[in-house]
Amino acid sequence: MAKFAFTTENICCFPRHTNSLFNNTSLKHRQLLIFSSKQRSQLRVFSAIRGKESVTETESVITGLRVDELDNSASASDAEGQEEGGEVGFDWNWPPWKNLPQRYKLIGTTSLAFVVCNMDKVNLSVAIIPMSHQFGWNSTTAGLVQSSFFWGYALSQLPGGWLAKIFGGRKVLEIGVLTWSFATALVPVLAGFMPGLVLSRILVGIGEGVSPSAATDLIARSIPLEERSRAVAFVFGGLSVGSVTGLLLAPPLIQNFGWEAVFYIFGILGIAWFLGFQFVKEEQPSFVADLISWSRTISSKKSLNTSLKDLDASLKDVPWKAFFQTRAVWAMIYTHFCGSWGHYTCLSWLPTYFRYLLLQLNISIFFGFYFWLFLNYISSFQEFCSWFFVSVLPPLASIFVTTIASQLADNLIANGVETTTVRKICQTIAFLSPAVCMTLSSLDLGIPPWEIVGILTGGLALSSFALSGLYCTHQDISPEYASILLGITNTVGAVPGIVGVALTGSLLDSTHSWSLSLFAPSIFFYLTGTIVWLAFASSKPQSFSKID
Repeated sequence: MAKFAFTTENICCFPRHTNSLFNNTSLKHRQLLIFSSKQRSQLRVFSAIRGKESVTETESVITGLRVDELDNSASASDAEGQEEGGEVGFDWNWPPWKNLPQRYKLIGTTSLAFVVCNMDKVNLSVAIIPMSHQFGWNSTTAGLVQSSFFWGYALSQLPGGWLAKIFGGRKVLEIGVLTWSFATALVPVLAGFMPGLVLSRILVGIGEGVSPSAATDLIARSIPLEERSRAVAFVFGGLSVGSVTGLLLAPPLIQNFGWEAVFYIFGILGIAWFLGFQFVKEEQPSFVADLISWSRTISSKKSLNTSLKDLDASLKDVPWKAFFQTRAVWAMIYTHFCGSWGHYTCLSWLPTYFRYLLLQLNISIFFGFYFWLFLNYISSFQEFCSWFFVSVLPPLASIFVTTIASQLADNLIANGVETTTVRKICQTIAFLSPAVCMTLSSLDLGIPPWEIVGILTGGLALSSFALSGLYCTHQDISPEYASILLGITNTVGAVPGIVGVALTGSLLDSTHSWSLSLFAPSIFFYLTGTIVWLAFASSKPQSFSKID
């Protein structure tokens, strides 16, 4: 902990960056200018050297000091002071996040938004059980309520990317969070009126649908390349944290306060995030200067009062033709589709498959509040266990894998490995891992059911390497159009949530084979997606405006 005493005509304090979520390698090319009324300020740093025997005074005039030099000199003084026990000056380490660079605070709060995002997405998967009992819904009605989320989610991808490009990802994210939070809080009020309930879930889907593109825009404009994998993993990893948190909190809330409490409390959390986010400022990065003109970009972000004519003109300015003339974009589109096929079909059908496996076991484990849920609403303990394992274990394991993947990717890039190569490695792991695990699960190898559960959980967790592969490529090739590119690929990626899930059920009815209906199509898309990605994917920056 560094302690300094400052004597200046005009004191200007700048936070140190030693305690940060990411390495500060981007600061190597940034200049920090300090202005005072006399266009200069003097900074006297008194350091304790070798106890109290001698004190040296260093005086320097700072007119353009590099941040890394200031940081290194401060670190050296800090180390010496700690070794000899010298203490001088003030303690700047409270609150803990005070010394974090502004972009890290922005990424941290964005990740919190994604935690709330998935909490509001999964709350219905738990609450739908008591709601169905209260309102007498059959499986078809319950499925309609749950699927209505994807309608809004699929329709809002491209508009979300375009709006993030025009107004900025920050503003779109704020409106998205506010929209889905209010819609979540309205669910108990509208639960008895089916059209209103479906509309509220569509609004939740719309609010959450614009958020990935908004976050992508924020990351592209705030985080340098060598920190991007960790930033993307940290932000989108909030989805896994939100899934685990929502699934763990929902049952005790339902038990003690009723199913309505889940929607009220989770909705209030989103509104609280919106209010707190107003205090987080956005800094102007310098690392994108060679790719886009920041001043031009900021000036192009219109106010909410922008005329429809201006919005139409801005829509025409998007180089749509150039996007679809680029092989790397088509590689992202197909890869996103393939990844979503495996993700959505497994998310929808693995609980049923796990139930089929776990019915073969005699399980006698109790899970506190979750056992209460089983006693009241779930027909068998095996059904409860299958729900618990498929819902909680994969996202829980994904949190661990995401951390490793992001660190590995950024370290490889920092050590000089080509960015395209790193993205290809990560995405290949994300696809081949679940493909291998599904192959082992579908073959009759005599593997015990519990081991199959573990194998599939591990495969789905390793698919989180995609956060350091595909999901970083949008920012890599074009920070300016990253949000729109994600909107394009995410729109195609939402199709398996509608088509793939239904097709899997149809195949299961006709073949009565899990291997043919669930695993075979996913394995096919994982393998072909890997081939297309390795052949055509690229992270080289693209000047789409010039191409168009």
